Amino acid sequence: MPHVLLFGDETALAGYASALEAQALSISQRLPGESDPLPENVDAVVLHLPSLTEDTRARQLIERAEAEDGAGLVLIVGPNHVAAFDPLRDADEFLLEGASADELTARVRRVLWRLQRHDSSNVLRCGELVMDFANYTVHIAGRPVELTFKEYELLRFLAVNRHRVFSREALLNNVWGYDFYGGARTVDVHIRRLRSKIEDRHTTFIETVRNVGYRFRGPA
Repeated sequence: MPHVLLFGDETALAGYASALEAQALSISQRLPGESDPLPENVDAVVLHLPSLTEDTRARQLIERAEAEDGAGLVLIVGPNHVAAFDPLRDADEFLLEGASADELTARVRRVLWRLQRHDSSNVLRCGELVMDFANYTVHIAGRPVELTFKEYELLRFLAVNRHRVFSREALLNNVWGYDFYGGARTVDVHIRRLRSKIEDRHTTFIETVRNVGYRFRGPA
């Protein structure tokens, strides 16, 4: 189970914590002023910094989160303090205070997806399907499969969240991002193309869950 660490006021983060726990994530919380070491095996850190005016204090928290090897960082700041941070340098995902719990959850999922730890070789195997995350390659029974970038990202997201059902909207948010204005048909088209490339009449990797969306279940 992925482990998410929340830094910030416990009351302010309560709604976020509940939403993340509902996604089958393990949650720990720390107050910004605490000096206790980070819990071990943290996969992502959410820093809630709505009103910190001392850049050095905020920077210490950011560096502290970055010190946890491999942990992704989601930064939430108040609208009056955006200038104090560089979203490209300081965090993997950057949100303004007041973002919905659903949006935060989607951002955390994206961070976990990017940093997913399968094994030391960054290889996911499922039946005859082999994904090499380090080299962005996919093979079926030893045969290379040519995927577009979005096809690859969609397959990877579903595969690393195996057996979880995602609506089309959730897939749009997690793979294409909140800034994408396409409709649900975009997901259907990419799923159809993926199936044509990695499945045959004897093998099914992606299952359609009627009236809900899709999930990766492995070969069947």
